[in-house]
Amino acid sequence: MNSLRRQLLVWQISALLVTGLLAGVITYLLVWDGFNRTRDYGLEQIAYSVVRHGVDYENTTREHEDLGQFVSQIWSATGESLYSSLPDIGPPPQQPGWHVVEWHDMRWRVFTHAEGGLVIQVASSIANRARYFARIVPWLLIPLVILVVLLGLLIHTAVGHALKPLEKLRAEIGLRGALRMHALDVRGMPEEVAPLVATLNELLARLDDAMIAQRRFIADAAHELRTPLAAVRLQAQLVDRSEDGAARKSALSQLLGGIDRASHLVQQLLSMARLEPSARDMIFRPVRLDLLAKQTVIDFSAQAEARNVDLGAGSLSPVEVGGDPDSLRVMLDNLIDNALRYVPAGGRVDVNVRSREGFVILEVDDNGPGIPADQRERVFERFQRLDSEIPGSGLGLAIVRRIATLHGGHVDLDDSPQGGLSVRVSLPIRTPPRHDARFRLPPA
Repeated sequence: MNSLRRQLLVWQISALLVTGLLAGVITYLLVWDGFNRTRDYGLEQIAYSVVRHGVDYENTTREHEDLGQFVSQIWSATGESLYSSLPDIGPPPQQPGWHVVEWHDMRWRVFTHAEGGLVIQVASSIANRARYFARIVPWLLIPLVILVVLLGLLIHTAVGHALKPLEKLRAEIGLRGALRMHALDVRGMPEEVAPLVATLNELLARLDDAMIAQRRFIADAAHELRTPLAAVRLQAQLVDRSEDGAARKSALSQLLGGIDRASHLVQQLLSMARLEPSARDMIFRPVRLDLLAKQTVIDFSAQAEARNVDLGAGSLSPVEVGGDPDSLRVMLDNLIDNALRYVPAGGRVDVNVRSREGFVILEVDDNGPGIPADQRERVFERFQRLDSEIPGSGLGLAIVRRIATLHGGHVDLDDSPQGGLSVRVSLPIRTPPRHDARFRLPPA
């Protein structure tokens, strides 16, 4: 498991151990140097003491145990040996000053001093120094080990305390649900955690908006489906009760019409659901909007002819936009279907496509009843229908605006030159970053 606590502890304790090891090595070297300096100073003091106080050569006994501490020798200015702490010859005489001498397969630290017609030489074994120093080393390591252990415990405690805000944050997030999407409390949060909490609050706000929109959509869909389904049930009962052939035929025709209306509403609901945030990825690619508009007009020509409406393609300039072909086709279907529903028999619907100032303009003009200026914004809301006598779902223009927004465009309603309504969709002329590039739908 990838644990942040474990990683922090491993890195910090590893750094502590490396630092402790480095400090131990430096301490060892410094203490060893100080130990040697102290020992050297002792040899110098012995040599100077001989100069100041002299030596009684006749009564001085040679203590062989001095070999463990130091060896002292005295010569006259002519090189005659006057005294040696050893029964035999000691380290050979050296020039005044400090020397390291090999003698009897051992290395010796030697200090030689000449003064008052005497040459005094004092030496100590380096191996003997090392043995004495080895007795000191454990006492140097004990404080260091205690320090490393205490710091390790303090680091463990500090990491646990520093991660408490994350534990609190985890518990707070765990309390969130579909009905509890309120923001997290950022008070008292560390500076490093506060940006994460702010981002989570933005996400919770978007999720809350999406959940509210979903609940509202489901409630509206259930309400809108109730009426056509009740009508279908009633018409089915009428068909069942009709004994006269003509009455049965009329009731059956009404039943089929009710089924068509319910099917249209379900199709519109599915189209709207597909445009909800994060419902799917849109595939943007170059689309010839004029050709798409022309094909849509051809597909609706039979429906227009059945309603005695003159549906035609006006000015279709060859233009290309970066967009999702399926969504753009749904937008065109809804624009033309809405126009055909509201234009009376003998009316006219024209579809035009042109480019202007970096935008592709798609216009659908009709000579129907139009929409009053003060009601035009309202018709973009879901399930809003100004004329309840005309069958429909009230979702067509809401779907059109949503698709236009997803493509970076906008929708405007205006008076048509033909006397009815002109729906104008403006889409930016732009090429997607790469062929078949995928774009996540933005929030509604």
